[in-house]
Amino acid sequence: MGKGLNKVMLIGHLGKDPELSYTPSGTAVCKFSLATNDSYKGDDGNWVERTEWHNITAWRKLAEVCSQYLKKGSRIYLEGKIQTDTYEKDGKKNYFTKIVMNEMTMLDSKGSYGENGTSEPKAAEVNDSKSEDDLPF
Repeated sequence: MGKGLNKVMLIGHLGKDPELSYTPSGTAVCKFSLATNDSYKGDDGNWVERTEWHNITAWRKLAEVCSQYLKKGSRIYLEGKIQTDTYEKDGKKNYFTKIVMNEMTMLDSKGSYGENGTSEPKAAEVNDSKSEDDLPF
């Protein structure tokens, strides 16, 4: 039997500043929320806007880049995979779904970072080619 496919592509805005931390072994991990917007026609014929929130996790160099260059409101394109973690609280099993990001392109204009005041798109791309399976935990 062949491999499955678990790939996510999102374009959205950060809902908060990225939070960078390090594992006990020194591996960088960065977490933030990303908002994506969708619209559809409701039963009454009017357009309805809907925002979906995604929990994003980046590892290693990509985590450090996110922490350094992204902030609340930054617009990015990302690729990654869906991962569901479980934890137990008060004797009940809980599930937490996140996107583990492995590629990211910053879509904000240079002007939003104060560089030259131009509105050319920022073409910064970052690819984290290592698998999360390489992590020590």
